[in-house]
Order: sequence, then C-alpha cells, then structure tokens
Amino acid sequence: MNMATIDSKIPEGALAEKWTNYKAHQKLVNPANKRRLDIIVVGTGLAGASAAASLAEMGFNVLNFCIQDSPRRAHSIAAQGGINAAKNYQNDGDSVYRLFYDTIKGGDYRAREANVYRLAEVSNAIIDQCVAQGVPFAREYGGLLANRSFGGALVSRTFYARGQTGQQLLLGCYGAMNRQIQAGKVKMYNRHEVLDIVIVDGKARGVIARDLVTGKIERFGAHAVVLATGGYGNVFFLSTNAMGCNGSAAWQAYKRGAMFGNPCFVQIHPTCIPVHGDQQSKLTLMSESLRNDGRVWKKIEDAKKLQAGTLNPNDIPDEDRDFYLERRYPAFGNLVPRDVASRAAKERCDAGFGVNNTGKAVFLDFKYAIAQLGRDTIEKRYGNLFQMYEKITAVDPYNNPMMIYPAIHYSMGGLWVDYNLMTTIPGLYAIGECNFSDHGANRLGASALMQGLADGYFILPYTIGDYLAKEIQTPKINTNTKEFDEAEKHVTDRLRRLYDIKGTKSPDHFHKELGHIMWEYIGMAREAAGLKKAIELIAELKKDFYKNLRITGEFTAMNNELEKAARVADFIELADLMAHDALDRNESCG
Repeated sequence: MNMATIDSKIPEGALAEKWTNYKAHQKLVNPANKRRLDIIVVGTGLAGASAAASLAEMGFNVLNFCIQDSPRRAHSIAAQGGINAAKNYQNDGDSVYRLFYDTIKGGDYRAREANVYRLAEVSNAIIDQCVAQGVPFAREYGGLLANRSFGGALVSRTFYARGQTGQQLLLGCYGAMNRQIQAGKVKMYNRHEVLDIVIVDGKARGVIARDLVTGKIERFGAHAVVLATGGYGNVFFLSTNAMGCNGSAAWQAYKRGAMFGNPCFVQIHPTCIPVHGDQQSKLTLMSESLRNDGRVWKKIEDAKKLQAGTLNPNDIPDEDRDFYLERRYPAFGNLVPRDVASRAAKERCDAGFGVNNTGKAVFLDFKYAIAQLGRDTIEKRYGNLFQMYEKITAVDPYNNPMMIYPAIHYSMGGLWVDYNLMTTIPGLYAIGECNFSDHGANRLGASALMQGLADGYFILPYTIGDYLAKEIQTPKINTNTKEFDEAEKHVTDRLRRLYDIKGTKSPDHFHKELGHIMWEYIGMAREAAGLKKAIELIAELKKDFYKNLRITGEFTAMNNELEKAARVADFIELADLMAHDALDRNESCG
C-alpha cells in the first residue's frame, strides 16, 4: 500500500467562519453538467439515504447499494433515543457553540474541531428538514417540538419520536430517496454487497459488488464513490448492532490505500440488556433516554442474595440502595457521558456488586419516576422500550427495576477523511459512522443521527461538488478495463479461496472466538500485556480460520455462509489493527 499524504484541508479563518467561507469559495458544478456525472453511494442508512436523495435532487445520477432487501432495513432504524440540535427551544442556555463544546469534550478532545463545529452549525437545519418531511417528533402540549436530556449535556437539546427516532428519521430519508428512484435519478441495487473499490489512475472509479441473491459478481463505474456503510462493532461478535452490520466495505477501502483513523475507538453503551446465555448472537440496546427518568443503583452491601435470586429488589429499602452515579457525579447524575457510566457499572460489578446471576448487571429503576409523574407519562415516553424489555426478559419494568450492563454499540473510529469528507483516495468519500471525524474517543448520545443526516443532507452535497467540478469532462466510466478486470478477479479469487478450504468449523465459530478475544483484551479496560496477548491470539485464530473454515452451500448462488466468512476474514484483520492501535496509545480516553 502506498502511503498517502495526510492533508485535512481545513479552511482558514475563525472556527465559526470556516464553513461559511468554504461555501463561499468552493468550486461548483452547473445543472447541465451534473446530469453527466455518476455517483455511487454504498449504504442506505441515514447517511447513505439522505446523501442519495440529496445528490439526486441536485441532478447527479446516483447508484445506491444496500445489503438488505429494502433500504428501510438499514441499521439506522434501530436508533431509539433521539437526535441533537442547538435550537434552544427550552430556553436553557443552549447554542451552536455549546453543542460544539459538549461534543468535543464528550469525545475527550480527540475529534477534529472544524468538522464538529460545522456539525453543530447544520444541526438546526436537520430538524427543519425532517419536520418538513413529516417526521413525527414528540411535541409539547402547545404544539412546539419537545426536547429531552441525554448524557454529557446540561441542557435539553434532544428531539425524539418516542423510542423509535431512528426509524422515523429513516422513513423521511426513504421517502425522499423513493421520490428520486421514481424520477429515475437514483438506481437502487438491493441485496448487493460491495466487496472492493476500483482505483483507476489513482482515483476511485467504481466498485465490485456481489448480488447476494444470485451470487453473481458485478462491476459498476462512477465518477465518485461514497461509503456510508456504518460501523464495525460486530468485530466483537456480541454488540447492539444488527447481525448483518459489518466493516467490510471500509476495510477493503483501507486495503486499497484509504487511511483508517482511531480504529480502536469503539463505544460501550451503558444501558443494554445483559448477556443471558452462550448461544446469544446479539445484544439489545435500551435507549439512553431511559436515564432521564430511571435511576441507576446497586445494593450497598453484599449482593449474593440478589445474584442467587432469593431477594426481590423491590424489598430493598432506599437506605440500602447505592445510587452510585448520582453520588459520584452530582452535576450530571444518571446522565453522565456513556463512557463514564459504562466504566462505573463495570467497576461496581467487578467489585462484586452485580445484581443478576452472572454478577454482570446493575438496576435501572423507574419506581421513583412513576411515583412522581404517573405511569401514563412514563408509558407515553418509553412505552415501546418497556414493551421490548418485557418481551426479551419476561420482567415488567413498570413494577420491577430493569437490569442493564454495558455492551459494544458504536464505532467512533473509521476511515480517515478530510474536511470535504474525502478519504486519502481521491474520489472516495466516507460519511456517517463509516468515518472517524466527529466523535473522538466517545460519542455523546443522540449525536450519531445528527452526524449521519448532517453529512448526507447538508455537507457532502456541498463538498463533493468541489471535486466533481474537475471531472465534468471525464466521460462515463468504462468498466471494461484492466483495472475492473483485476478488481473482479481479486474478489472472485478471495471468495474462492475461502470456499475451497473445506474445513470443519463454521464462520460463526470463528466470529464468536474473535469476539471473546476482543471483549477480554480490547474491551472496556485495556493494558499493554493484554493487548500483546490479543495480537498473538488473533494471529493464531487467523491461521486456524484459513485452515479449518467450512462453508456450506453453492459458490455461485445465494450463500449466507460465504457472506459471513468474507466478513469474518475482514473482522480478523481489523481486530489486529485495533489491537496495534490500542497498544500504540499510551493514554486513557473514552
């Protein structure tokens, strides 16, 4: 891999003026020329769908890819709690600067300030856009949009639609994108997985994708490629991500020369349903919004009766309950940033105060909020979340405390991008969770949806034009060239190598083993000896993978096991990079 030049291309001037100055001096593409330019967008979550809809609305020809059978099944749909914006509707002191400052501080000052300030600047426009699309945000009695608090902030700036904000926002994007599909400006490729980036004369000029229904390998060309493929939390096997979420497109871009930024920065969310068995394949998020009204606690003294199931938590008097977040962090209470809440829960459980049979859980109790506000109010705010919790655990959270424990949730690290959201490969962009730029070492709650829609609706549509203005005389990309031939052969040979191993162990076996290594040594607490051990174990696992992997089914047909095997192969290599990155950092953050 050739070492690329790192140039963040941050505009000159004061922080609050950079984005305005950028837009005033950027190169533009006129409407007639936009019709001659093709853009590939990979992913249909909030970032991908909003980018596809916006770019097509501007006149570009968009090819949009998703691995699901419908764009509506992108993982953005799982986001629960809300989306941040500096509207200051609560008149509690919020501002663009305060949103910027909270985001930078929440990320332990590891994010790029210019990008984050821009994110805060466009946050208000996102809310206006979504309201215009009909997103049913919660409203106050008088009809104004409602807000609630999230971790790491002393103001209420989070807009929400009960506990299904991601779903409602995605439906807005989906409607806007469908309009462009109907108009013929977006060509949709469902059930297609992008497996490689094609580089021609140093520029990204297309992708190689596999039709997941037929197994056919196909090639697609464009003047620019945008990756909006989400994060790589499933490198840990157990996470709050959907099982299909993967980092393969970003990883293949890395292998083609795109730099990775902060790969070891992953977020561990403090409010998830605890692991309940060896056969579990994913974990379930309980929205951070629950910490607005729920109080986190554990028993002050010996917790063995709770762990044995012989003591009902409702029988423990208040004086025997330790509301440890309120005790340690009185200014923020239960709404401390996620990294703080996660570390505190782990520390209390490691000290023997866990409240379930594994000793890996603390309570999140709504008894006090129900007594103060009434059950109807709590049900209106969190009803679908309470219902989901009861379905999974068979415990009624209106009458009993929830049990929660930290779990892998989000990837702050990702492909390195400059101020234009371009990677170190010219013409290759990364937006949303796929890039590294906005969240530093810890993402604040309700900022992921903000970043995804900011990038797709309001930032990329400006910045990509600056690049494409130089491409208006470039003809339609020809896919019958040696570069496309070589990339397609590379993909086919790689899949064939995996398929022909004919061992005895499934892709899930190796994925689960990798997850154990990751959580044990590269999880919430890391130290040098453990990271060195992880690097050794990952190398051993990789050898075993390429010796004993077994893929069932046909090679040239629908084959879920082949899909999983390719993703696990990428996860193993990514895990090694994460371990080395963590080992190189003699610091504590996030």
